Amino acid sequence: MGEEMDRVEGCSAIVRAWAARGKLIRLNRKQIFVVDVSSADPSSTREPLLILHGFPTSSFDFAGIVDALAADRRVVLADFLGFGISDKPDTHYTIDMQADMIVALTHELGIDRLALLTHDMGDTIGGELLARHAEGEWAVQITRRILTNGSIYINQAHLTDGQQFLLDLPDAAFANGPGPAPEAIAATLLATLSRNTYLTTELLHPHGELVSLRDGGRMLPRTIRYIEERRRNERRFTGAIEDHVSPLAVIWGVDDPIAGTSMCDTLAAARSDTTFTMLDRVGHYPMLEDTVRFVEAVRTILQ
Repeated sequence: MGEEMDRVEGCSAIVRAWAARGKLIRLNRKQIFVVDVSSADPSSTREPLLILHGFPTSSFDFAGIVDALAADRRVVLADFLGFGISDKPDTHYTIDMQADMIVALTHELGIDRLALLTHDMGDTIGGELLARHAEGEWAVQITRRILTNGSIYINQAHLTDGQQFLLDLPDAAFANGPGPAPEAIAATLLATLSRNTYLTTELLHPHGELVSLRDGGRMLPRTIRYIEERRRNERRFTGAIEDHVSPLAVIWGVDDPIAGTSMCDTLAAARSDTTFTMLDRVGHYPMLEDTVRFVEAVRTILQ
């Protein structure tokens, strides 16, 4: 049994099954959980798809669709530092730290050409990576980008009560107790979905488990600080999203209570060649709420 399985001992069967699909890779002196799925088509020459997840969840958000996305290309997912099955040190978390991990990961895996799919916090980290690429600091070829629901224009975001509560706390781990229980985290995730969703707190419980795993719940006041960085450095992150030379497509759940469709309008005005796939009856997590339409949209964009 590998260390990644040791880390999820006592978790639900679905979480253990996800851990079994990946491995821990040491990068920058930290252990990062990575799922690297080969293309189902061994003759495929399509570029790999690199997926960056959001806050407060993990790469597990894409567990239900990774095989469909890997029908004709390699798919790589990683849990950011402080998330999922990766290390969760009690430290100050930064966008630079997470971007450093992704740069190191692509080098470690020998990936020099990729398509990029980002969600939520992953949009911000993706923006930093795009800025580095434009500056010649990330030596990969980015063929195409897909952006999904995230607060790319932070002044237009409607933060949840839970997010605002965490941001009002000091940048320090919860001193007493393990932080929110998986059930509570699942409930907060459910509140970000469309009212039409079929999902329940029970179905979202594995996501809550992975947030809480190995002191992750205690670290939430620390890992959420990316929002403060987004406010301070929006021009760098969102500017790169708007300006990077690679083609840009957007898949957006229109019922998102946090990141509304006004963000798409603003992005369309800034980048007129962006293509948009708007998913009705879908909220903040389109890859969970409508897997069929989400996969179809991704595959259409990347064909």
